Amino acid sequence: MAVNLVNVEAVTKVYGTRALLDGVSLGVSEGDRIGVVGRNGDGKTTLIRLLSRLEEADTGRVTHSGGLRLGVLTQHDSLDPAATVRHEVIGDLADHEWAGNAKIRDVLTGLFGGLDLPGFPQGLDTVIAPLSGGERRRIALAKLLIGEPELIVLDEPTNHLDVEGIAWLAEHLRARRSALVCVTHDRWFLDQVCTRMWDVQRGAVHEYEGGYSDYVFARAERERIAATEEAKRQNLVRKELAWLRRGAPARTSKPRFRVEAANELIADVPPPRDTSELMKFANARLGRTVFDMEDVTVQAGPKVLLTHLTWQLGPGDRIGLVGVNGAGKTSLLRALAEAARSQGDVQPAAGKVVVGRTVKLAYLSQEVTELKPSLRVLEAVQQVRDRVDLGKGREMTAGQLCEQFGFTKEKQWTPVGDLSGGERRRLQLLRLLMDEPNVLFLDEPTNDLDIETLNQLEDLLDGWPGSMVVISHDRFFIERTTDKVMALLGDAKLRMLPRGIDEYLERRRQLIESAVPATAPAAAEGRSAGTGSGAGTGAGTGAVSAKDGRAAKKELQKIERQLDKMSSRETTLHQQIADNATDFEKVAKLDAELRELVGERDELEMRWLELAEDA
Repeated sequence: MAVNLVNVEAVTKVYGTRALLDGVSLGVSEGDRIGVVGRNGDGKTTLIRLLSRLEEADTGRVTHSGGLRLGVLTQHDSLDPAATVRHEVIGDLADHEWAGNAKIRDVLTGLFGGLDLPGFPQGLDTVIAPLSGGERRRIALAKLLIGEPELIVLDEPTNHLDVEGIAWLAEHLRARRSALVCVTHDRWFLDQVCTRMWDVQRGAVHEYEGGYSDYVFARAERERIAATEEAKRQNLVRKELAWLRRGAPARTSKPRFRVEAANELIADVPPPRDTSELMKFANARLGRTVFDMEDVTVQAGPKVLLTHLTWQLGPGDRIGLVGVNGAGKTSLLRALAEAARSQGDVQPAAGKVVVGRTVKLAYLSQEVTELKPSLRVLEAVQQVRDRVDLGKGREMTAGQLCEQFGFTKEKQWTPVGDLSGGERRRLQLLRLLMDEPNVLFLDEPTNDLDIETLNQLEDLLDGWPGSMVVISHDRFFIERTTDKVMALLGDAKLRMLPRGIDEYLERRRQLIESAVPATAPAAAEGRSAGTGSGAGTGAGTGAVSAKDGRAAKKELQKIERQLDKMSSRETTLHQQIADNATDFEKVAKLDAELRELVGERDELEMRWLELAEDA
């Protein structure tokens, strides 16, 4: 039986006149991997700060098991500005000691790109004080992961990490034995790492089994049975569920028998986008030419980022742009934006950019546009336009669009100066869309947005007719909103990737491996002999034989038949509980049977996943 590490009992926390948490009780046990989601301002960070004893509850209590080793990554680090990276991350270990530790090597390579910390002026001996917030955050994360905490608590760990860094962190956390509680808006990361979800809503915390995909399914099912949520919200959940279940099989940690149950729920939900219809409308709004680049060179100051680039952004194209930091993603968008603003008069260092005559560009940069602090939210939107045409006969008022972006009627009268960073980001994006552009450049649009707002933004972009380029480290958002992925791999070229971000990660791995010096085989030998969590997973294990593979397939089929029966029984029990809601004794018996069934099902699912790898 798993040991309980943290207990939260009847905890309440009030700020001003608002109860962020109201009588919340929950626990964290050994082996738990919990993702925390909810709207910005609903209490996610407060919950994990209480759980970590960084704040005191107003009522209730938080207890830790004796001698609990706790590692916490907050949004503000506590690093010593006068110290070096070496002192904070490695401590007093001699070079031969830390370099011989597989786990330390894995963390440094995964978070910084190499043991010599490329990108830091003096490598490990760089002083922390002048570093950026993102660099300091990676140092704090490295320090935490090199330790041996029993419970890791992370608040937005993927902030300031690129796609590769996020993929590495997910793999690293899956390989660790530590329990985990993680607040993040990165839905792909939640699916990869977490096996339980906490949804913080209006002072309460709702618990769900499984990763993000399973949470969406369970939440939609719960709302369908209870029938308490408004139709608009339910439709958004069902639409996102449709996207999840129609996407790549690897998107969810649960096997295909779960997908069949989900498909029944979304049978009448159309695809997220009618691509051909949107393409027709985009052609009508934009004509044939949007942006044509011919033999272009893109520079940032004296540094040449892209050379001999010939590329066309056509009407209705939805492009996800990924790449290593500093490869030129933002510079490419800026070069196109400058050409658009000047109607082709401002050109890059070499080559030519042709801009379509009908192009009306909206560019969401990483910097938040400053607005007059005393201006109200609704007034800031109405400054641009009172009504907006979203295409296909859809029209919204400024107030309606504000509500869709999470600004309730009361919030619409809040002064801009009182908004949080995430709320200002939402307002900036909202003002851009109100101007009815036909080309969108979005540079890290998901920064500071909560999952619910991301869902609403994705829903809005589904029916948006125009051309779009998205730069983001949020893999889920790119896959959800774009149709093609292009990459900058750091070699001054732009490449089309037919298999998307998976192909990008493969290519980056190949580039890194080809750049490993000749001493690599010896290092690899040392790693395979190491016992730390960073040692090669699967080192020393041989391939599965054909005979074992056949046996695994046979057992898989047997488990699937059992799970099908369990799924039918679970559906029946849910229905019986709903039908007998007023008979508390009967509901208690049915609930006990349901809990037992869920426990057996989870064990079989784990066995299914183990066998699936062999098969």
